[in-house]
Amino acid sequence: MVGGALDRGGAGTNSHASTHPGDVLTVATKDVVTVPRTTTIMSTVKTMLNREFRRIPIADAGTKQLRGIIVCQNIVDFLCGGPRHSLVTNRFGGNIIAAVNEEIREIMKLEVPHLYQNASISDALDIMKKEQVGCLPILDKEDRVDAIVTEQDFMRLITGVKTEVEVADFMSTGVTTIDPDDNIGTAGKLMVDHEFRRLPIVKNGILLGIVTAFDILRFLGSGEALTKGAVDIAGALSVPAKSLIEKDIVWTTSGVDLGDAVQMMVTNGVGSLPIIDQGVFTGILTERDVVGALATLK
Repeated sequence: MVGGALDRGGAGTNSHASTHPGDVLTVATKDVVTVPRTTTIMSTVKTMLNREFRRIPIADAGTKQLRGIIVCQNIVDFLCGGPRHSLVTNRFGGNIIAAVNEEIREIMKLEVPHLYQNASISDALDIMKKEQVGCLPILDKEDRVDAIVTEQDFMRLITGVKTEVEVADFMSTGVTTIDPDDNIGTAGKLMVDHEFRRLPIVKNGILLGIVTAFDILRFLGSGEALTKGAVDIAGALSVPAKSLIEKDIVWTTSGVDLGDAVQMMVTNGVGSLPIIDQGVFTGILTERDVVGALATLK
């Protein structure tokens, strides 16, 4: 069974018939880290950084019942001028230090696509593709968080497997890019407005790197944004986005087998793979593209 919003009781809505009910638990992560709604925003950010999580379920401390979720994009929204940024501007007059000490419930996402323990891998792929989400908490019959399945879990399933399909069949093209001199605020607002998780940095047609929502999360957690943003949050975000790049560029071509491309992503710990054909940046393969491919090919 699968579910969506958490403003209901019961066990969710029926999914389509599954060949292997319950097999999603064979690929899911069982030791789920959650935080309660009363955790501060900054403490949540620190937990995500320390464990290198791009998302974390919000659950009651005692019952472990799911109440919401925080993903990196929500933090970017909060920091860089999305709807959640009103907490900074309206309540605290732009003082980011005061704002990050508010409870995570103030900015968490309430609508959480999720699964139940008897769901199948097919169910998970279908709902992740439909809802365009990077993870699905898996609940028991009491709505307690029992496990979580992520894009990374599915990536590991096909690492190095010969899929007989090329990257070109599933990569994203017409990718939005930014200039190396664009600042963090500009990059973050672009991510918020268009629901991007990463932006390639390009100059004169040459790919210089990729800045991600997790990079901006790291910027907030590092304390630099807090030092500069106590009085002027805009000043804190004026740092060039290129300064956030920490990983060397790992790339491939569009004719590579999808399984080989996934192996490159997993081996190098990256969530996307730029596609460069004959010296030209032509697209990008993301974890979400891979999940979409698996949902199509299953």
